[in-house]
Amino acid sequence: MAGIKALRKIQIGKETTAGTKVPADIVWRGVGSIHDNMDLVFPTEDIGMLVPAGRSYIARYEAGLTLDEVEATFEQLPHLFEMGIESVTPTGTTSFTYTYVMPFASTDLVASTDLATYTVEAGDNVAEEEFAFGFARSIQLTGSAGQAVMMSAEIVGRQVEPGTFTTGIALQTVEEILFSKGKLYIDNVKAFPATTQISNQLLGMSLSINTGWLPVYTADGALYFSFIKQTTPEVTLQITFEHDTTAVAEKAAWRAQTPRIIRIKFDGSDGKSLAIDIAGKWESFDVLGEQDGNDIVSGTFRGTYNATVGGMFQTAITNTLSALP
Repeated sequence: MAGIKALRKIQIGKETTAGTKVPADIVWRGVGSIHDNMDLVFPTEDIGMLVPAGRSYIARYEAGLTLDEVEATFEQLPHLFEMGIESVTPTGTTSFTYTYVMPFASTDLVASTDLATYTVEAGDNVAEEEFAFGFARSIQLTGSAGQAVMMSAEIVGRQVEPGTFTTGIALQTVEEILFSKGKLYIDNVKAFPATTQISNQLLGMSLSINTGWLPVYTADGALYFSFIKQTTPEVTLQITFEHDTTAVAEKAAWRAQTPRIIRIKFDGSDGKSLAIDIAGKWESFDVLGEQDGNDIVSGTFRGTYNATVGGMFQTAITNTLSALP
């Protein structure tokens, strides 16, 4: 039988030891595709032939998984932060909160063993491909009023290999994070979180996280990367406002380069929530825009360390899961 689009799936499982494959236990409720990033080289040579002789070699292996934009859920979004910021133990008794804090100093660095790596399985009814040591290079959250918050990510792994799907995994029950259930707070610098609500202003947002995690290749007897390490992470938040006194005030803070803290919090049912806290400065503001005859303005906020805050970025997700499967 030929492959059928409707029978594609992505399954993931958190590894006990980084790079050692485990059976998947989560069906990713979204779309995406594995790509094989092995470095195949055809050497240039002068051998008296008009056409290539077919000499080639593989210099290195690398795997990738593009998780395309899909509705963010309180249950599955934590996996992206586990793969890109740090693996955490939730707190709570009936509702459980997973808090992810971006490291900001040498004494706060997350060891690679503190980051969760995942085994990834993907394919269709014809063939499955898989890789180990999956971690998130980048994570994005976007949203606009009247829609769901959307999540996407770029995952890097060691080597794509053929395999077989782990069977018998039940679909996880999930709840979408709705943008219109969100609230925006902006304050002068203090300890997280910002508490001054900016009502009826938030029209859209785009959060981009470059995690700073990258693969390191060494001469150690294998063609895939030896380990991963974290370099400088980058966090930017683009916000679209109504053009009114709030936007004017934030543009003034931009021109004065005044540090600010921002919180965006989305609530769901049964105590579920997603809170995003970021400290930094406004980097830029776009020219005055328009949406259905309504004047709007968009600004880009760059996360930077602030000693008063004691950090730069953190996010907390509350759901009803005592552990991530």
